[in-house]
Amino acid sequence: MPEHYGTAIIPARVRKPKDKPTEEGTVGNISTWIIAAIRNEQFFSLAELNNAIKEKLDEFNQRLFQKKDGSRLDLFRDEELPLLATLPSNSYELAEWKQAIVQFNYHLSIDGMLYSVPYEYIKRKVDVRVTDKTIEIFYNHNRIASHRRLHGRKGQYNTIVEHMPEDHQKYLEWNGDRFRKWAERIGDTTYRVVDAILTSKRVEQQTYKGCMGLPKLAERYSVKRLEAAYEKALSFTATPSYKSIKNILTAGQDKSVSEEQPTEPIQNKYGITRGAGYYGR
Repeated sequence: MPEHYGTAIIPARVRKPKDKPTEEGTVGNISTWIIAAIRNEQFFSLAELNNAIKEKLDEFNQRLFQKKDGSRLDLFRDEELPLLATLPSNSYELAEWKQAIVQFNYHLSIDGMLYSVPYEYIKRKVDVRVTDKTIEIFYNHNRIASHRRLHGRKGQYNTIVEHMPEDHQKYLEWNGDRFRKWAERIGDTTYRVVDAILTSKRVEQQTYKGCMGLPKLAERYSVKRLEAAYEKALSFTATPSYKSIKNILTAGQDKSVSEEQPTEPIQNKYGITRGAGYYGR
């Protein structure tokens, strides 16, 4: 607080009232002139009480001294006011300090909300300054991150792109619509696989990592093999993974799908009847 207002606090010694005799005397005078004066009045709101105190305080400051000229208001206006610095643009905020460990996802949790930290500090213990409006994160007394404090539903993320590793930053360029449009250009089966992955989790963003590998496979394999591999994967599970599709392509299992020929169903000229020959046996 003194740093915020550009001043210093010099504590008085314990049990040494002569270190601050003026202040000690003023406390007694204030108690008599304000608290005692309004002790029998009744107030119905804090604002009403504050207004009454302010009126008594103004009256107290304007009273003339008994043993010297002027009043407290005169001393303030003539001696103290010219020396006062301008107040900061923002009021001082009370802060709470906490310690936290940066998790593997380069975020830390404060009151159920998650805030990003540069990924270089993963698993490091950091100091966190928490106010009503901001979250500041320090490591070895150096501030490494600052966020607007989140409120409301628990589990919200406040992530700064520069805090992410480079390979994670690439995910921000993609979203569900872009993955689906890419899949449409490859084929129907590709679209079914991408759509299944995107809808496999409650939060779509959690599936982007699983989709990012599919365009890489398209750079190595033909559309025919990709479609066959996706068809093979869908025959195993409704939500195939990148790893399973890659294993199918590596092992060449997709080729067996394309080589399989559909068999013609056996036609029974008698329809659903067995015929006389059956009973003749």
